[in-house]
Amino acid sequence: MIEKQKNVLRLGLPKGSLQESTFALMAKAGWKIAMSSRSYIPRTEDAELELRLIRAQEISRYVEHGFLDAGLTGADWIAENDSYVHVVCEIAYSKQTSNPARWVLAVPNDSPIKSVQDLQGKRIATEVVQLTRRWLAKHNVNAEVEFSWGATEVKAPELVDAIVELTETGSSLKANNLRIIDELVRSYPQLIANKQAWENAWKRQKIETLALMLRGALAADEKVGLKMNVQRAKLDELIKRLPALRNPTISPLAQEGWVAVETIIDERVVREIIPQLKAAGAEGIIEYPLNKVIY
Repeated sequence: MIEKQKNVLRLGLPKGSLQESTFALMAKAGWKIAMSSRSYIPRTEDAELELRLIRAQEISRYVEHGFLDAGLTGADWIAENDSYVHVVCEIAYSKQTSNPARWVLAVPNDSPIKSVQDLQGKRIATEVVQLTRRWLAKHNVNAEVEFSWGATEVKAPELVDAIVELTETGSSLKANNLRIIDELVRSYPQLIANKQAWENAWKRQKIETLALMLRGALAADEKVGLKMNVQRAKLDELIKRLPALRNPTISPLAQEGWVAVETIIDERVVREIIPQLKAAGAEGIIEYPLNKVIY
């Protein structure tokens, strides 16, 4: 008897600065990842998912050529590699904050360079050579762009006149006495798929499930659920004070004249709204964390 070949989706996850936040998001979405310190092959309990840990800079190329069926990588690296892939959706998370990563043009604090036009004939170091060249061409500026293998911030002004570097908060640039004079691009991670894999019905469904759960986990970030009881006579007044994600769920209680109210709100407003709900007649208020919110 011929054994039926099992369906497997090979997914690339970014190694490096995004690794920790990616693993946390995957766990919240339902895929807990285990990995030994010496391995580049993470493990998950989902037998239909094979994970590979690869530098974000390379993932789009491996997806394009079919070595990976799908992957999570920045929009910046897709553009830098000019990769021909299907973008499933944006997954708006980052290393430290919910802000996008930015590729910025930076120069030493005492540099006479004030704008992109001042880069004419200058030397620039960066990891995103093609992005930078295209950006300069758009501004009709001719400058030498060289690839930087790392520690780009320390190369100006001794080795280069300016750098194009990735930043989320700008703190590293400031620490190295650099100032930002322009922004080239903002980038969030994208869930991408190989073109042929996307045409495969099973793989497409698996990728769409992954996208749904990742977006649901992301949507739940910084939100909480609230449950409370209130007399029906006071319900309208309580609802006026409730900034619901959608209309709250209202259920009758066994005790005559009372209802239970359940809703989802931004966590940052909880400390302000709970006293207001209490004043409006709410009792038994319960706050609970959320793993996913599926719209």
